[in-house]
Amino acid sequence: MMDFSTELAAAPSNDDLDTILKGLSAYNESEVGPADRLPLCVLIRDADGKVVGGLSGYTSWGWLFTQLLFIPQALRGQGLAASLLDQAETEARARGCKGAWIDTFNPQALKAYRRQGYEIFGELPAFVGERTRTFLKKTL
Repeated sequence: MMDFSTELAAAPSNDDLDTILKGLSAYNESEVGPADRLPLCVLIRDADGKVVGGLSGYTSWGWLFTQLLFIPQALRGQGLAASLLDQAETEARARGCKGAWIDTFNPQALKAYRRQGYEIFGELPAFVGERTRTFLKKTL
């Protein structure tokens, strides 16, 4: 058995995090095959070309995971969430993905995702304050 100790680290180094990621990735790959993880981003740019919002996520194991989706206040209500999701889903299909998932604790975002065909598969009630964190999926 190997000697070891544990340490709580509020600010781990990039190397520390990379070691954990590489170890977990190698283990998962040995169990279920390669993740083929690829970043996926759909950007919103202003007239000067500056990024002001967008969607960020990745595809892996045949799934699209949207990590972040932000639309500036001035651009909300114009169907941009639907457009960003459509573009990301189209690219995910081109990469061979069979499904997509996303989570939120924002009631407006939840409505937008459900309008796009996402279905709830899990919830954490009172995740932050009285807001529920909702997990959604969609078949692509």
